[in-house]
Amino acid sequence: MDATTAQKTALRDQLVTARRRLSLLELREAAEAIAGHLLAEEPVRRAATVAAYVSVGWEPGTGPLLDALLDSGRRVILPVLLPDGDLDWAVHTGEVVSAGRGLLEPAGRRLGVEAVATADVVLTPGLAVDRTGMRLGRGGGSYDRALGRVPVGTFTCTLLHRGELVDRVPADPHDRPVVAAVTPAGLSRLRPGGG
Repeated sequence: MDATTAQKTALRDQLVTARRRLSLLELREAAEAIAGHLLAEEPVRRAATVAAYVSVGWEPGTGPLLDALLDSGRRVILPVLLPDGDLDWAVHTGEVVSAGRGLLEPAGRRLGVEAVATADVVLTPGLAVDRTGMRLGRGGGSYDRALGRVPVGTFTCTLLHRGELVDRVPADPHDRPVVAAVTPAGLSRLRPGGG
């Protein structure tokens, strides 16, 4: 295990432990606050298509956000985890089904891995993000692959709990940054590349 991998593993363990301390009330309040912040953002208000995800476990909740996006008439696409760890996408109709690894996925027809490139906004899960936009995921690389297909200039944002916007996330050359992170406290614009 190289130094970056070891640092990522240690940080993941620390963040997952902290998340497991959150109460159901804290999770619900965080989901509502995050939805409010995102729905107030200009890129989200203007978006015709939003790529999002269905939260599970102690992830920041996406239920209120997904409901509001659908109610407002936006096209929402959600990921489907493929056997190789890549992400296919399908239109969210309000119905999700159980999938492998404890995930929930849309029940609709698959659109292909390139469908994420059609989204005006891409919302990702993550355990931490730093001020340069580097995000720490679960370690499978699924979202790094997906973000690699997203056109430059697309609003990409990771949903986090309080305390998960950090000074530095260990990064490998294949890791892809996001341009924003949202916590229950608000949305932060980031500086990919450190500029």
